[in-house]
Amino acid sequence: MRTKLAIKVNTILESFFPERRVFLKSDTDTRFIRLRPGTQLVAFAGSAALVAWAIIATAVILMDSIGSGNFREQAKRDQRTYQARLNDLSSQRDRRAEEALAAQERFNAALAQISVMQSDLLASETRRRELETGIDVIQATLRDTMHDREAARTQLAELEGSIEEGGAGVIQTAANNTPIDFLASALERTAKERDQVIIDSQDALLKADEMEQKIALMQDRNDAIFRQLEEAMTVSVAPLDKMFRDAGMPTDRILETVRRGYSGQGGPLTPLSFTSRGEELSGDTLRANRLLNQMDRLNLYRIAAEKAPFANPVKANFRFTSRFGYRRDPKTGGRRMHSGVDFAAGLGTPLYSTADGVVIHAGWQSGYGRLVKIQHEFGIETRYAHMSRIRVKVGQRVSRGQRIGDMGASGRVTGVHLHYEVRVGGKAVNPMIYIKAANDVF
Repeated sequence: MRTKLAIKVNTILESFFPERRVFLKSDTDTRFIRLRPGTQLVAFAGSAALVAWAIIATAVILMDSIGSGNFREQAKRDQRTYQARLNDLSSQRDRRAEEALAAQERFNAALAQISVMQSDLLASETRRRELETGIDVIQATLRDTMHDREAARTQLAELEGSIEEGGAGVIQTAANNTPIDFLASALERTAKERDQVIIDSQDALLKADEMEQKIALMQDRNDAIFRQLEEAMTVSVAPLDKMFRDAGMPTDRILETVRRGYSGQGGPLTPLSFTSRGEELSGDTLRANRLLNQMDRLNLYRIAAEKAPFANPVKANFRFTSRFGYRRDPKTGGRRMHSGVDFAAGLGTPLYSTADGVVIHAGWQSGYGRLVKIQHEFGIETRYAHMSRIRVKVGQRVSRGQRIGDMGASGRVTGVHLHYEVRVGGKAVNPMIYIKAANDVF
């Protein structure tokens, strides 16, 4: 069976590859090599495989060359786009810095204007009180003058009645006419007193009208000052209040904490009180006290803002490479929480503390690499990870803007960057809330 099959296969092969002989002739001998159909088939298959491999390899190399060129062009385009984006972000950051500086200057100018307005308000309020006291004195003098005038009129009427009743007999009782001279002088004196009383009362009325006009003008001026102060307080306090609320910080508790730390009183922000007799305060006094309370709240906000991490830990050129929140783990493929934001810059870029505080950790920690932890007021903690060098020690008190280390690639990283965290009460919060709030307000 096998022989027949072999014969059949050999017959088929001979139809395609007939047996051939290759003769090799020398000077003394002639030899030949027999190329059977099977041998020719093997040689043909090997040659075909070699040619096919050469074609495929050439095509792969050609496609790879074309693809590499496309990839290089695409990489160059991406690099140009990325560079343009970086330049745009850098210009935006510079504009935000200029806007923050301008806002700080406007804020300082508003505070200076508020201080001047407060001094003017206190001076005008004191002057108004003095004018009110002067009006009371003038009104009392006017009442006394009117009373004296009425008494003079009564006396004059009594004298005139006595003259009419006595008649000529009274006049003739003395040869030297002494009663007549006495009455004439009394009448003349009474008439002068009456005229003087009338003049004084008219002057007093004129002065009262003039003072009332001055008081009305002063009240209008005070009202304008109050409105400007109230608008300035609204413009100044509202952004700070929004900044703390956006950062998830309870404003009332924070202000109470700051107030306990700065409990001294006195000076220009002491509530107004112009009486010690227990009288009800006027509307202007209550309004002024409300403004002073807002000024006190503004000062407390400023103190709290200086103690909270409303700043950027990197002042050199940088780019954000990873945001706060869940992200894909390149090693496991799953999703894990990224509890901070990443700043990418050059190796050794200076890193700064974002608020006053005390260093509670300065060393190596698994995953974080070289790590610095700073404890701030209000239960806030900031973390600066993957440093190449640490420049502070545990227990050291640092200030906002103080250099604490250099950017590096220590720990579990894929490149040089800073991992920055903000924790409130031990819970990680989005640091961009603080950074954005600082850019918007300061």
